[in-house]
Amino acid sequence: MKIRYVKYFMTLSLFFVFGCSNTKYLPEGDLLYTGGSVTVKDSIIKKKQRKAFEKELEDLLRPKPNKQILGLRPKLWIYNLAGEPKKQKGIRYWLRNKVGEPPVLFSKVDLDYNASVLRNFTENRGYFKTRVSADSTVSNKRVTAEYTVVPQKQYIIKSVTFPDDSLAMSRIIGKSSRRSLLKVGKPYDLDLIKAERERIDARLKEKGYYYFNPDYILAQVDSSKGDHEVKIRLVIKPEAPPKALTAYKINKIVVYPNFTVSKDSVKYTSKDIVQYKDFTIIDTADTFKPRVFDRAIYFKKGDVYNRKNHNLTLNRFVNLGTFSFVKNEFKPSDSIKNALDSYYYLTLLPKKFIRVEVLGKTNSASYTGSEINVNWNNRNLFRGAELLTVSVFGGADFQLAGTNNGKNIYKLGAETSLTWPRFIVPFFHIEGSSEYVPRTKATLRYEYQNRTQLYALNSFQTSFGYLWKENIRKEHQFNLIDVTYVSPNHVTAEYLADAEEDESLKKIIEKQLIFGPTYSYTYTNTMQKRKKNTFYFNGELDLAGNITGLVTGANVKKNDTIKIFDVPFSQYVKLKADFRHYFKLGKESELASRIVVGAGLPYGNSGALPTSKQFVVGGTNSIRAFRARSLGPGSYVNTETDNSFLPDQSGDLKLEFSTEYRAKLFSIVRGAVFVDAGNVWLLNADPNKPGGEITKDFMKEIAVGAGAGLRFDLSFLVLRTDLAFPLRKPYLPEGQRWVIDDINFGSGPWRKDNLILNIAIGYPF
Repeated sequence: MKIRYVKYFMTLSLFFVFGCSNTKYLPEGDLLYTGGSVTVKDSIIKKKQRKAFEKELEDLLRPKPNKQILGLRPKLWIYNLAGEPKKQKGIRYWLRNKVGEPPVLFSKVDLDYNASVLRNFTENRGYFKTRVSADSTVSNKRVTAEYTVVPQKQYIIKSVTFPDDSLAMSRIIGKSSRRSLLKVGKPYDLDLIKAERERIDARLKEKGYYYFNPDYILAQVDSSKGDHEVKIRLVIKPEAPPKALTAYKINKIVVYPNFTVSKDSVKYTSKDIVQYKDFTIIDTADTFKPRVFDRAIYFKKGDVYNRKNHNLTLNRFVNLGTFSFVKNEFKPSDSIKNALDSYYYLTLLPKKFIRVEVLGKTNSASYTGSEINVNWNNRNLFRGAELLTVSVFGGADFQLAGTNNGKNIYKLGAETSLTWPRFIVPFFHIEGSSEYVPRTKATLRYEYQNRTQLYALNSFQTSFGYLWKENIRKEHQFNLIDVTYVSPNHVTAEYLADAEEDESLKKIIEKQLIFGPTYSYTYTNTMQKRKKNTFYFNGELDLAGNITGLVTGANVKKNDTIKIFDVPFSQYVKLKADFRHYFKLGKESELASRIVVGAGLPYGNSGALPTSKQFVVGGTNSIRAFRARSLGPGSYVNTETDNSFLPDQSGDLKLEFSTEYRAKLFSIVRGAVFVDAGNVWLLNADPNKPGGEITKDFMKEIAVGAGAGLRFDLSFLVLRTDLAFPLRKPYLPEGQRWVIDDINFGSGPWRKDNLILNIAIGYPF
């Protein structure tokens, strides 16, 4: 009872401190403005629609009051607490100007102006002759504004008429009328009329009317006849200039690949001019092969101008990755009537550059370390906008906890990749049809990883494939060839001894040869910030050794294992799907959820998936209440207690779910509370991992964890800290797996065994 009274006292104290201090420093005779409300009085509008309408109107009110959290105004309190700083630096200046927020005073509120804004907005929605009144209420140096909106009956569209004169563009507008946004029987809305003018303009731009714009369309509205009905007649303004009423074709196409913005001109001689198909290329430094422009420019001489090809061309130049600035001009032709000459001015990025990346990291397996990457790039290797990247990298991870001191991880490697801005397909010529440049990429990579006192691995990887985007939402990646070869060396006697007793440890140091095609598809609309619900989906298909296995008749179950270079090749089918949903709760808050499902089926030449291709859970981007790769499969528990090796518990099947509430706290700091769940399982029973096989009761083996975290959004990166703890441990006996009752933050032993701190870069999903 005493504890409860203390909580009440603290809550009342907070309200008193925040409340009193926020009005104490107000200017003499002024009041603190705490917000406005709008009431719509209309018995015809349904209650749900009326509430939504009131919310729209309230969003129009200005100024906005000080921000609140749980009914308090902490930013205003911090502003007052800091006081007037003597210097434009220091903690007081930072608190007052960066963290704090000045009071919103009632003297800055114009009730009549807000009333007129509400009236105009309401009448633009078809509620003509709306009456709006405004009032205010004062209490304890605080004031609120109340607005009452009394609309008349909403006007409905009775008819819509399109231009019917003899102009060619009028016939085009008439043919597109079925796509009109103005529908008979729908409410009158000024915003819809504006959108309809934009739609018509966009349609005309596709038919050559380069100089037309929406202002040349007049909407004549007649509300004099009928019962709250309007007739809308769209006409071309008489003052529209002749060139706006004319369709234009493309004449000359001129490209300047070495344009300098600062000089705003190009000096060249006749030797610099190259005629290629329909293009005139003025390349003073012979920088590019002409076919680069043929693939980027969608216009051809004689084509009717259209906005789609105009934008596609500009986007393609930008997506080539070789230009820092792209400028396009259309000028009336001097030689041909009703024709445009198109000029492209392209400013080059530096051809060669070096980028150095230094990364620090800490993971939940008690390892901390850093990695450095040095990348040398050539943006135009063969004068075809090819990108060559040569990278060298090195890093080290040190285990700072447990008894594993000295068993650190060092890695060193190099990677070379060459990307062509087109599809390279033997015997075929394929052109991409979107604004995004399709790419062909070849990669060669080597990595040496040394886990001291245990073993070292040599890893070679090469791939050749294609990357292309249909549009901003849909992306594909298809690797026609994807080969990985892993070979161990310097395996210690200590590790070999333990591997004889644990088959999973032996698999880590086996030679691996993996080859076959891979495919990935990604869909996302998360870039649409105004949508309340956005989605992300990524699906992956990995086919290794399938054709080779079928041709050779490999069958590991009959001991007919086929080897290539004395290494059994892997044969399997692997699928993975990652689906995410983001539900916007407010301007600075959202509920983010993710579900991951994966399955791998080894067959033919393989009895199990390669270790590097198996599924794992736990860690900074997975189930954060469990250490990386230490959970599962199923109800299996690793009884090894001396921390001799980094946990590496994996499976053939995966199910994982996460959801977290994210909200901005202040400045660059965001907070989150989350719940994670999931596990991995084996397709076939493994005597070394009892309880790891998938069964019909697999849902009883789901692990659950929860936690909270802070995210520091620095614009160029997000630093994340998540503190998590388990709610359900699948490796405990049935009936004892929920451990919620065991939670005891005041217990040192409990915190040591259960609290997991994850430090990472970026959001978990």
